[in-house]
Amino acid sequence: MASQRDYDLFVIGAGSGGVRAARVAAAHGAKVAIAEEYRIGGTCVIRGCVPKKLLVYGAHFAEDLEDARRFGWHVQDAKFDWPTLRDNVLSEVTRLSGLYNQTLDNHKVKVFNQRAVITGAHSVRVGDRQITSDVILIATGARPHVPEAPGCEYGITSNDAFHLEQLPRRMLIAGGGYIANEFAGVFNELGVKVTLVNRSDVILRGYDAQIRDRLLQISMIKGIQFLFNSPIERVVKEPNGALTVHMPSGAVECDALMFATGRVPNTEGLGLESAGVETDENGAVRVDDESRSTCPSIYAVGDVTNRVQLTPVAIREGQAFADTVFGKKPTKVDYDCIPSAVFSHPPLAGVGLTEGDARNKYGAVKVFTADFRPMKNVLAARNERALYKIVVDAASERIVGAHMIGPDAPEILQVLAVAVKAGLRKSQLDEVVAIHPTMAEELVLFK
Repeated sequence: MASQRDYDLFVIGAGSGGVRAARVAAAHGAKVAIAEEYRIGGTCVIRGCVPKKLLVYGAHFAEDLEDARRFGWHVQDAKFDWPTLRDNVLSEVTRLSGLYNQTLDNHKVKVFNQRAVITGAHSVRVGDRQITSDVILIATGARPHVPEAPGCEYGITSNDAFHLEQLPRRMLIAGGGYIANEFAGVFNELGVKVTLVNRSDVILRGYDAQIRDRLLQISMIKGIQFLFNSPIERVVKEPNGALTVHMPSGAVECDALMFATGRVPNTEGLGLESAGVETDENGAVRVDDESRSTCPSIYAVGDVTNRVQLTPVAIREGQAFADTVFGKKPTKVDYDCIPSAVFSHPPLAGVGLTEGDARNKYGAVKVFTADFRPMKNVLAARNERALYKIVVDAASERIVGAHMIGPDAPEILQVLAVAVKAGLRKSQLDEVVAIHPTMAEELVLFK
């Protein structure tokens, strides 16, 4: 019997996970609607991965132009114009958002450019209209966390960084994760004096210690200042517009304060209680391994579940949900061995177990490293070194982790992640003939 409800699937949130779920469910024959209160594309396209990576590209020209002199190129009177980069990046964001709209339209997905609130197990309110659906999918993502210390309202978040009218002379970035380190690298390259303050004593917790220590060393050489064990106590806005940030160790004055202190799932005011959808202590939707919430007809994917806050994971979850619920192809996402990257200067990437985690799990491990200066850096007289590392279970010779920092590290690690995921042995890497001269050849030359 055909459903008497308005839609087979109603998706709340048109980010990467929500759009993938909507279009795949529609391709399976479902009648689908999606609601987005801001812009189609979500965090990744609008204010995350894509515009950030474009800023990283733009910032790297500072070093490229400097290195070019050693290669015989003389660029006269090179200068940087922030509005040009900013506006071009925002134009690209608009173009990509339009493509996402086009994809939904091509799959006959009804788009509501309004906020949707759940009013029951099978109903949502969009504006003043009540809409019913057999299944509801929550894909509302997450937002930057802002501390509650006095004066923190004077700060900005990564969302705002793409819209700055002008670059500040001095920027303080609060946080030690990937967002903090990526924007620290970008703004430092663009000529901003950057200070990164972190309430703990490490950056990039969860990444291999040897790799993150190398980034810290290189970042400090590039001029980024780090203040550890420095939680922000209060922020004071001075008469001249500057901000004075007070910490236990003292005070730092800056022209802009950016918070990169984690992300919070977007579940407030969503009406979850009306359908018995439970959240955890962080506000994330509780789901099972099929992304089903505590309400049988309501599912959730992506950052709003706080499982793994990565765009490719949200896309996998959206695909698996649609295939399972509407495609008669039960699918579960494999969260083991997910590769990730930090687009710092230089970038780093990792997959599998860190050396420390591998020792805790297996006891006896073998670690192979390649610590070298890339050929381009040698001729450019740049002393910056790359570091590649694989961790091997001594008993089975299986590669259980791979980590690297250096030019194009994320591009190279993507392929190595296949080897780690497949459980290849170190000896199988040794059997591969190197492509010379490349940086990636170091992966098959480990001794």
